[in-house]
Amino acid sequence: MTTHLAAVSPAKGQRFELRSRPTPKPGPGELLIAVKSVAINPADGLMRDQGLFIPDYPTVIGFDIAGLVLEVGDNVPTAIGGTDGDPGLSFRPGVTRVAAYAASFWKSCDPDYGAFQERCLVPWQHAVPLPDEETMSWNRAATLPVAVEVLLSAWDALGILRVGMGDDASAPASALNPVSASASTGTGISDDFTEKNQKREALLIWGASSSVGTMGVQGARLVREDRQSSFAAVYATAGPANEEYVRSLGADRVFDYKDPRVVGALVSAAREDGLVIRRCFLATGELAPCQAVLEAFLGDDDNDDDGSGEKNKIVKIASAPIVPADADAVDGVETVFLHPSMDEGTRLEQFRYWMGTWLRNNLENRVIRPSPEPMVVGKGLGYINTGLDMVLQGVSCTKLVIEVEE
Repeated sequence: MTTHLAAVSPAKGQRFELRSRPTPKPGPGELLIAVKSVAINPADGLMRDQGLFIPDYPTVIGFDIAGLVLEVGDNVPTAIGGTDGDPGLSFRPGVTRVAAYAASFWKSCDPDYGAFQERCLVPWQHAVPLPDEETMSWNRAATLPVAVEVLLSAWDALGILRVGMGDDASAPASALNPVSASASTGTGISDDFTEKNQKREALLIWGASSSVGTMGVQGARLVREDRQSSFAAVYATAGPANEEYVRSLGADRVFDYKDPRVVGALVSAAREDGLVIRRCFLATGELAPCQAVLEAFLGDDDNDDDGSGEKNKIVKIASAPIVPADADAVDGVETVFLHPSMDEGTRLEQFRYWMGTWLRNNLENRVIRPSPEPMVVGKGLGYINTGLDMVLQGVSCTKLVIEVEE
């Protein structure tokens, strides 16, 4: 029996232990990946220490992976030219390098699907083929999956509808995009809407120096540059030490989130720019100041008209952090907690687009880059606990990575 090493979570609140596990075989639609690098996320620490989402022990957790495809199951695209109609998508054993989003959450934390081990199963839709190692290192690639998933979940929640995607608008038609194909240009925004609405919004990224926040700024830049979007500017909050970096990713204005006057500063800046702020991606931080910013624009007379004579009511916060049960509600401002669909078919469709289309095309076009730069905690799965301790203490503008294999 073939085995591999894993960082196993033995029980709630206990530190991971290194153990050998039997190496699984991929089922239909699955890849077996030799894990080269993993990235650490705050949710990983909460799962270890609080048992968040974990129904049974022992298990293996983790989300962000970069590695080499070792084996493929049935119904996986393996040849250039396309079993799924995409001429560029292929997963070839021993050849294809990938970044992938581990699926253990949707598999009841089945340890075969956790990231923190030398071999991991993932659905092929959760993976993106990577360029060569000189172009994209394992460590940098491992920072991508969660950041991209959270960003594009935010865009769906905010009704941004897949503009600014930097691709050929080949997103699959689905309930994810409520604009019908007959009324659409192909990117989810109708020609009628585009002609009657100018760019009058600023898109706010709160917590822009976090991992998902930096990706949020990059994604918002693409949205701003898309002629069919309603966004004219990207506003972001970050600490002063990270302002220059956040600007380099595409933010037009950066505000110090620690400034007690930050809400007023954001509102005043938008008024000066002739813009409104009605949609916010809360990457990290507190909900209340985001609510206060959006609330300031609820009564504006220029509330966008969608061409039907009715006012546009999209005033939303897409929240990566779990929304506290005791959070105050603000009339007119909706807050949505971000997560992929719990329906397997819908989830696979989401990831197929997020990873296999949006991320792949934007990496190839070099309009998106891994951000922020990774910091290697150590080499070997024994450093997983150290990485979790560090991320729970708080890191800024840094993505912690563990090198698993050469």
